[in-house]
Amino acid sequence: MTLQFTKMHGLGNDYLYVDCSRHINGELPFDPVEVAKRVSPRYTAVGSDGLILICPSDCADFSMRMFNADGSEGAMCGNGIRCVGKFIHDKGLSPKLNLSIETLSGIKRLVLHEGEDGLVDMVTVDMGRAQATELCLNICDRDYCGVSVNMGNPHCVNFIQEPVAEFPLEIVGPAFERHSTWPDGVNAEFVNCVSPGVFDMRVWERGSGETMACGTGACAVAVAARVRGMISPNQTCHIRMKYGELQIKVDEQWNVTMTGPAVTSFEGQINI
Repeated sequence: MTLQFTKMHGLGNDYLYVDCSRHINGELPFDPVEVAKRVSPRYTAVGSDGLILICPSDCADFSMRMFNADGSEGAMCGNGIRCVGKFIHDKGLSPKLNLSIETLSGIKRLVLHEGEDGLVDMVTVDMGRAQATELCLNICDRDYCGVSVNMGNPHCVNFIQEPVAEFPLEIVGPAFERHSTWPDGVNAEFVNCVSPGVFDMRVWERGSGETMACGTGACAVAVAARVRGMISPNQTCHIRMKYGELQIKVDEQWNVTMTGPAVTSFEGQINI
């Protein structure tokens, strides 16, 4: 069969998006695990961090299923869900500018912001309440005292002194991902505090390796910064990554709000 897709990205965190909203009861005519593994390789396929499906939902406007490049299914993707909102609006699947999206980590609520062309260019997401604990680990013969954050998926945020651009992420990232503290793997963020409320971040995502951006990871960084007293409740936190930044707020009850761009790269089809 031929699979129609839209390549989209949030700050370079790119996925292939497929409209499955007409598939009743979530019955798909293809195996999303195998498709994700096939389309994701950068040099021998389309190239992406994975595959995201827009599906029907019994409890929200739509549901979202997200598969990493290795085929594993993720509970949530912050950059991905912004692009889901843009996809739904720009493809005419719903006229609403306020959407509810069912994910494996609960229902997320989106506010879509239209650009001058009438298409969505920015999306604000209520990411829900975060949970955080501090911990210390010895990984690759170095002590890391980080903050473990649950954003619906697991993160470990590490504030470091050396520039993140020079950090050996390709070595340390996999060691964090496979650490026994997280039997199902973890997303690991390595962060510089540039100035009050401004942070530079690199991320190693479980199942995908280094990605150019991570929405839930940026939220985790803001939560960790508040745990450490680096930001105040409701302060706008600027999390900078290679292709831009996300604006994150953490309120008094540890509820997290994320605002950032969503971009369509191109449309395509692939035989599967």
